[in-house]
Amino acid sequence: MKKPSIFIFAGEASGDLHGEKIVQELKTNCSVTGVGGPKMRQAGLNCILPMEEFQVMGFVDVFFALPKLIRHFYRLRKAILQLKPDLVLFIDYPGFALRMAEHLRTKKFSGKIAHYICPSVWAWGKKRIPRMARDLDLLLTILPFEKRHFEKTTLQVQYVGHPLLERCIRTKKSTAKRVGIFPGSREKELVRNLTIQLEAARALIKKDQELRFVVSVASLSFLPLIEKEVKAVGIDVELVLPEGREDLLESIDYAIAKSGTITLELALYGVPTIVTYGLSKLDAFIAQYLLRLKLPYYCIVNIIAGREVFPELMGPHLNVEALVNKFLKIVSQAELCRAECLKLKEILASKESELSSELMRLIEAKRT
Repeated sequence: MKKPSIFIFAGEASGDLHGEKIVQELKTNCSVTGVGGPKMRQAGLNCILPMEEFQVMGFVDVFFALPKLIRHFYRLRKAILQLKPDLVLFIDYPGFALRMAEHLRTKKFSGKIAHYICPSVWAWGKKRIPRMARDLDLLLTILPFEKRHFEKTTLQVQYVGHPLLERCIRTKKSTAKRVGIFPGSREKELVRNLTIQLEAARALIKKDQELRFVVSVASLSFLPLIEKEVKAVGIDVELVLPEGREDLLESIDYAIAKSGTITLELALYGVPTIVTYGLSKLDAFIAQYLLRLKLPYYCIVNIIAGREVFPELMGPHLNVEALVNKFLKIVSQAELCRAECLKLKEILASKESELSSELMRLIEAKRT
C-alpha cells in the first residue's frame, strides 16, 4: 500500500511557522505536497507554489490582489483534484481556504479536509460556522474557547494547544532596560506602525536614558526601509535580523509590537507589551461600518484572557503621546502583567489531543 498523501496549504508567514513542525512530523510516513513558505520548504515540503504569492494585508490590498489570487485558486484546485490526496490540510488563511474546501466538495473530492487554526468566527463571520460544518471533516483549534462555537454542529473539533508554547521558553533575563520594537512582517505594517513606534522611543529615552531600543527586522528586504525610518527619526537603536529573533525575544524586558501573532509570543515569553495597529482611513471605515467589528479587545492576548493584559492602541487612537503614556504605565505594573502572562500560558497548555495524531487518525479513517 502506498504512503498516505497530504496536501498542505499555508498562505502567510504565521502559517509557514506552524506548518514547519507538521511537515517535519508527517514527511516520514506520508507524502507531503502543497503551498508553503521557506520554513516548510526547508522542512521537506514538495512545494508546487510558494507562500509568498499569497501574502497580502488589509481590505484594500486584497481587492487589488484579487486577479492573481483567483488565478492561483483555480491552479491549486486543479492540482488537488489531479493529485487526489488522502487529506487536504489548510493552515489559517480562511477566506481562501474555506472557498477551496467548498469547491473541492462541489467537484466530488473524495479525500478528507481539515482546517488548522480556526477562523475568528467569535469576532465576525459567524455565518461561516454552518459552511465549515458542511465542508470540513475536522477543525483543529489553537485557542481553548473556540470549540464551544461549534457545539450545535456535527463538525469534529479538537483543541490541540497553541504551537507557540513549545517555542517560547525564556532561559535568560537581560539586566538592562531593553525594549523590543516589532513593527510587523509586511511592508504596509511597517509604514503604518514603525514611525510612531520610533518617535515614541525617542520621547521615552528623553525620560529615561537607560532605555535601550531594539528593532526586529522581520525580513532582510525591509532593512533599507527600516534604516531610512530610523535615520529620519534620529534615534540610536539596534537592528536585529531574522536569525536573531529568538534571542531578542528572550533578552528584552518590554516591547512595543504591532498586533498579531507576535503579541502572543511576547506574552508567552513574559514580556509586558504595548500593542499597536495602524490602519488606513479606508480600512478603518470598512472595519467599523461595513464589517461592524465591535470587540472588547483586538489583541489575541486580551481576547484569550478576557481582560486587558496588554494595552492596545488601534487605528485613530494610535499616536506618540498615547503610546508613551501606555508604556510608562505598563512599566509601573510590569510584575502584575508578567503574572497575567503566566496564567495565559497555563490556559493554552491544557490541550485535548496531539495535532499529528488527529491528522493520522483522519487519514486512516479515509483509507479503511
